[in-house]
Amino acid sequence: MELTECINFLLSVSQNKVFKQFSKELDQYHVTPAQYGVLNCLWKHDTLAPRRIAEMLHLEPSTVSGILDKMQQAELIDRSVDVTNRRNVLVRCTQKAVALQTDIEATVAELNQSLTQHASREELDIVRQVLIGIIQQDNKMQDTSVAE
Repeated sequence: MELTECINFLLSVSQNKVFKQFSKELDQYHVTPAQYGVLNCLWKHDTLAPRRIAEMLHLEPSTVSGILDKMQQAELIDRSVDVTNRRNVLVRCTQKAVALQTDIEATVAELNQSLTQHASREELDIVRQVLIGIIQQDNKMQDTSVAE
């Protein structure tokens, strides 16, 4: 098989290039691509448990915990105990993170446009559908292996 026919190769190389560009552009806000993912979840849902953030981002809870630690040190998030269940922790954006939302979202939109300008809207819709299908297929495979 040619490398250009291997989906793993194509996804890995393209992801690496996209990650580098996002890292470079988000650095002006002192935010990493992973932290942007967390912020995006919180901007849309206000307050979330770390486990829910992990589910939304398709990451392990331990990975999210490390990201949240760094975000708390950077004063981007606050963590508090859930008053209805003291065993649960809740995460929400600080005012600093809320103040960054418009600029970061504009930067991400510009990056998406720049990185995909060679493709038509229809082509991008197909790529999104294929990628979402891969994610959903992987979720089903994981659910099946857990049940066994």
